[in-house]
Amino acid sequence: MVYVGLIIAIALIVGLAIFTGMQKSSGKKAEGIGAPVVAGLIIGTLVGGSSTVGTAQLAYNYGMSAWWFTLGGGIACLVLAFIYVKPLRAQGVPTLVGMVAKEYGPSAGLAASIMNSVGTFINILSQLLSASAVVLVVWPTMGTPVTIVIAAVVMVLYVVFGGTKGAGIVGILKTVLLYVSMIVCGGIALSLLGGMDGLMTTVQGFNAELGRNLFNPFCRGVGTDLGSGISLLLGVLTTQTYAQAILSAKSTSHARGGAVISAILIPIIGIFGIIVGLYMRTVTDPATFVTNTALTSFILDYSGLPPIVAGLVLGALFIATVGTGAGLALGIATIINRELIQKGKNVPKMSPDTINKLLIVVVLGVAALISCTPIGDTILTFAFMSMGLRGCTVFAPLCFLIWAKGKVDGKYALASILGGSLVALVLGIMSNILGVIDMPLDAVFPGIAVGLIIMFIGLAAGKGKKTLAN
Repeated sequence: MVYVGLIIAIALIVGLAIFTGMQKSSGKKAEGIGAPVVAGLIIGTLVGGSSTVGTAQLAYNYGMSAWWFTLGGGIACLVLAFIYVKPLRAQGVPTLVGMVAKEYGPSAGLAASIMNSVGTFINILSQLLSASAVVLVVWPTMGTPVTIVIAAVVMVLYVVFGGTKGAGIVGILKTVLLYVSMIVCGGIALSLLGGMDGLMTTVQGFNAELGRNLFNPFCRGVGTDLGSGISLLLGVLTTQTYAQAILSAKSTSHARGGAVISAILIPIIGIFGIIVGLYMRTVTDPATFVTNTALTSFILDYSGLPPIVAGLVLGALFIATVGTGAGLALGIATIINRELIQKGKNVPKMSPDTINKLLIVVVLGVAALISCTPIGDTILTFAFMSMGLRGCTVFAPLCFLIWAKGKVDGKYALASILGGSLVALVLGIMSNILGVIDMPLDAVFPGIAVGLIIMFIGLAAGKGKKTLAN
């Protein structure tokens, strides 16, 4: 019966994505999407494997530190709503890197396209790993590579046939299912712990055992956890998928409304994942337990849910992960197509929409291939690293083109993009993946500092004169 529930949930959401994406327009000029669909697109992309499976995994060992992904995402949506919505829509350019290219020249635009896509790509890896954890708990003999391929195929179906409209509308349904599922799981876990008093007692016991305070949101260290929050803030503000939701809205008020709804809902879901992660530490052996299955194992083996209901919950969770990955792949494909292929000298004869779909298939295929290699399984590590890299690529030049337009030479923007992103990428790989250096601060701090310093140098040198770098 678990299989039945899983298949029903997946078929329902994927079917709706295909149906909404294939609907023909009435022939009238598109008016854009409303606030609920804007929120559906933002939440449907941001709330995925990292916000659920990854949060429970990190909470298993570090408690409240795991909240930074969803908390940072909520704060970012507030900033997006009240500071960035109006100036972004006023640029009249469909992509963030297009805005950079228009202001600073094609060289800066090309660099931003490449580095922003690399950052987004890293997050797709975390979604594939999350989806794999969902499937493996149901079919443990299937093997990680097979489950990753399955997840990649579903991502292709989700976004190739659904597109932006499909992803937004399905995001609403997926969000409802996912939030109901996580609230139920968190409530059950809290009850099994003995309510809030039991939770407090349990965590105090963990604190004594581990020598760290799991109620402290900076449990991994202020530099690491604050850096994770800042990575989320910068990443959301500089990711094409979230900007696309804002730019696709009917009006500025609809865009702002969708961002505010997202800011309210996103942090909530992380709390339930944290409770589940903490509960799972009470019933498993930390020395042998595979922590990335903390949430999925709870649903299947410890929640007491009827098998068909457990299957529905796992199905919603699986689609949450693939929906996020699909949205990110859509963002990468849009950037590559609009900013590189369509502006190149030899534009393919295929329609831009067909090229976009082919690019999505290629991006997800490569991501699946890499995810099958031994790159590590700490989901939030890739998620935070991805957001930080995107922020270090675009944030500094984006701020200056909005609030200091025409005052920085393109060569400084190019140096800022390359310098900031490469510092963040290299330090992130060396500290988070390879473990060859131990940094007291997250790699986003030196990365964003380099980018901003270069832009301020350019502002001081420009004296109001703008010269594009070609």
